[in-house]
Formats: sequence, C-alpha cells, structure tokens
Amino acid sequence: MTPNSSVVVERSRVLRRRGLSRPRGGSRKSNTAPRPQGGWGVPWLYLAPALVVLGGLLVYPIYQLGLISFFQYTQAQVSGGEPTTFEGFGNYSALFSDSQFWQVLVATVLFAGACVVSTLAVGCALAVLLTRVRALPRLVLMLAALGAWATPAVTGSTVWLLLFDPDFGPVNRILGLGDHSWTYGRLSAFFLVLLEVVWCSFPFVMVTVYAGIRAVPSEVLEAAALDGASQWRIWRSILTPMLRPILTVVTIQSVIWDFKVFTQIYVMTNGGGIAGQNLVLNVYAYQQAFASSKYSLGSAIGVVMLLMLLAVTLVYLRLLRRQGEEL
Repeated sequence: MTPNSSVVVERSRVLRRRGLSRPRGGSRKSNTAPRPQGGWGVPWLYLAPALVVLGGLLVYPIYQLGLISFFQYTQAQVSGGEPTTFEGFGNYSALFSDSQFWQVLVATVLFAGACVVSTLAVGCALAVLLTRVRALPRLVLMLAALGAWATPAVTGSTVWLLLFDPDFGPVNRILGLGDHSWTYGRLSAFFLVLLEVVWCSFPFVMVTVYAGIRAVPSEVLEAAALDGASQWRIWRSILTPMLRPILTVVTIQSVIWDFKVFTQIYVMTNGGGIAGQNLVLNVYAYQQAFASSKYSLGSAIGVVMLLMLLAVTLVYLRLLRRQGEEL
C-alpha cells in the first residue's frame, strides 16, 4: 500500500465515524426536510386569528346591512315608537321602481368608469416616466405623488374647490374664465370631482406599476429598443402582458374605490349638486338613510352596491382566467 492510499483510507475512516462519508454507489443523501404533519388544516390554524378579525369587521356588518334591508326600519323604529316589521323584498321593490335610483345608477357607472380609465392612464404614464428620469426628479415626483395620496379626502376636496373658486380661484384667472362656476353645471361639476379623484388616486397606480416595471428584465426592454420598437409599442406588446396581474389588481381596486366615492361628491357639490344633479349611489344612500331617516332603504342601496362590485370583480377575474392569466 502506498503512502497516499493509506492517507485516503485513514481519512475515510474518520469521515465514517463522523457520519460524513458518502454512501456506496456515489449518491448523496437527500437534504430535503421532512414535510410537516397535519395536512391542509395547519395553514388554516395560522389564518384563524386574521379570519376572526375579518369576520368581526366585515362579515358581521354586511350581515346586519342585509338584515336591516328586509325590515321597515325608520326613525320611528329607532326611537321605539313603532315596532319593527318584516318587509321582505319590499324595500328593494320600492328602490327598483324609483326612477331617480336608475338615474343615479347610470351616473355612478359612467362617472366611476371615467375615473378608473383616467386614473390608470395617468398612473401608468407617470410610472413609465419614472423609469426615464434621473434620480432627483424621480424622488421629487414620488414625494409629490405620495403627498397627494396621503392627503385626506376632505382636505383635498376643499383645496380643489379653492383652486376653482369663481371669485378667488387662480384657475379661472389663468384660463380667463372670469367668474365661471364649475360646480353649477352638471358636467362641469362631475369633471371637477373627477380631477380631484384622479389626483388622489393615481399615486397608488403609479407606484405599483413602477415597481412592476422595475421587475421586468432590462435585457427584454433593451432588445425591443434595438429592434426599433417605440415606447408605445414596448408598453403595449411587452410591458402590458408582463404586468397584467399587477394591472388587474390596480384596476379592481380603482373600480371599488371610484364606484363608492362619497366624500369628494358630498364636499365639492354640497351634498349632490343643485336638485341632486350630481348624486352618486353612495351619496344617494346617505340621503335616504340619514337625511330622510329611511335606514332600511339606505341599507338596500348598500346591498345593491355590494352585489354589483362583487359581480364586476368576479366577471373580470373570470375573463382573465379564460385567457390563461395566473393571479
């Protein structure tokens, strides 16, 4: 036996004592950790505290909302002057037979759709711009956007009213409109509220889409640019398909937020505009429930809004799943 072979034999003996030697056949031992026992029930145990909190904050109020909508519940029942009576679908029948409800519903859908499209357009455009500017302008734009996002809705609405004030607002002076009142006309009032909604909503879209763009491999974008693709073509053919899950999230969030806008309409149009010309469903429900003390009718409007938002979300997700998108 040569000296080298004796050294190898001695080293193998030491490794065998320590349990570090390879098994015969040259295969390594698997380092895979054993799977935890308990099956599918273990994850639910971890989620149980959060589910309890969500049940108390979401499920129970929704249950109470639906329950009140099936009863005759006005100020007389609240004060105890009259007993609460079961109406079944009477409140919904009265709601659907009201022509004002359908007018407000159409106005809400059109207004929310315009807000969603405008918010996505502004947010995505600024997200692309953030990838094109230097560090200092990018920081300034991010801070300005986050400042708009963090501003309370009441404060932001008041500021926009001052900007477009017919007597003291700088916008009319710059545009040379004199004492034009933006909140007098129906369309101009909706347009003013839309600007404020977009102003306080686009930062969420901008930051989320910007984070998604930064996650896209730079080699893909460089290859498209070398092939002569324009910025619009890169966005439409490369970024949009890759960012579709993120765009889905921001779209659904925008639909939910803009469909149930309340503060901006209530503050900027003084409760719904002249003769209710700028009412949306949330403000209409508030007027019915608290101004007219028809709490059951206001609850019915809330249930209808909830079902509509659930339907829109489920349909949108179903269409994406048919296209093979993983969310």
